[in-house]
Order: sequence, then C-alpha cells, then structure tokens
Amino acid sequence: MAIYGVPRTTGDIDITLDLGERRLDLLTTPLRRAGFIPRISDPIFAMETRIYPVTHEATGWNLDLVLAGPGLEQRFLDEARIVEAGRHRVPVIAPEHLVALKILAGRPKDLEDVRGMLRIAELDHASIERTLGELESLLDQRDLLPIYARLRAAQGPRNADALRARPVRGRSRG
Repeated sequence: MAIYGVPRTTGDIDITLDLGERRLDLLTTPLRRAGFIPRISDPIFAMETRIYPVTHEATGWNLDLVLAGPGLEQRFLDEARIVEAGRHRVPVIAPEHLVALKILAGRPKDLEDVRGMLRIAELDHASIERTLGELESLLDQRDLLPIYARLRAAQGPRNADALRARPVRGRSRG
C-alpha cells in the first residue's frame, strides 16, 4: 500500500515466491542462514495454506512468504511492476491486482486500503473488474464486483500525481 502512496501501518510484509518445481524445504535452510526464523513449526501448514511466515531476527520484521500457484497468482507475478526504492528496483504487485486482493480479503482495514487506492492511484478499472470476475468464478462467489462498484461510487477526488510504476519485462525466477 505504501509504495502506491497510501499510508498504512502493517504487521507484516507479504512476499510472493515462485518456487517452480522446487520443494519448500530447499528454501528454509537458506532463510535460516540469512536470519529468517519460521513463525510456525509445522511445515504442512505452509503447504496447505501456501503461506510460510517468518521473522527477520535482526530487525524483528514479520514476513509472510506466499507460495505462488498457477493461474491468477502466476499472472500477478508476471504483471508485477518495477518500483524504484532508493537505489533498488523492487518488483511490486500491480495496483489493480492489489485492489482485487484487498476486496477479496474483505476486512474493514482492507476495504479502507481500497478507498485510499481509489482516491490517489491511477487504476485500470476494467482490469480490476476482470480480476474480480475471475475470482468470483473460481470461488463461486458473487459479492466481489458489487463491493467494488459501491467503493467506486463513493470514491473521493483523485490525485493525478499518483505513483506510476513500470511493468516488468519478463520475470525472474529465484
């Protein structure tokens, strides 16, 4: 959220990883060596939920490593944007996909995040609607598009100087 200009304090950082054909246990040892301590003791939890929560020991930051699967998650990775963060170039989820995932989560703080994005970010609304429609079909839900329509109808003034990130050309696997 912050990378797109929406202020928010959060308890963790979500990072989506594409392990490809590699097993999760091949990731855990290098993570431990780098100072990342698992917040769960049951590796089956990670495989069932596709989330591997860790804490960076030196900083105390919590990270949720989301293990990407085929379909929408892969598309989200493929369509990530490169954002300049200091001297670093960081791939970040496209704002349209972030909005769709926030609506899917549906918690009050997530919907407030969507309101913030609608106020300040340049968004491709048709893309958001397509993604929400796909999610509704996949999950046999019919409430995501109406939620988005209500949030858009109530949107305030927009900031024309919103952060514009560039699409990633290809993707790196790692």
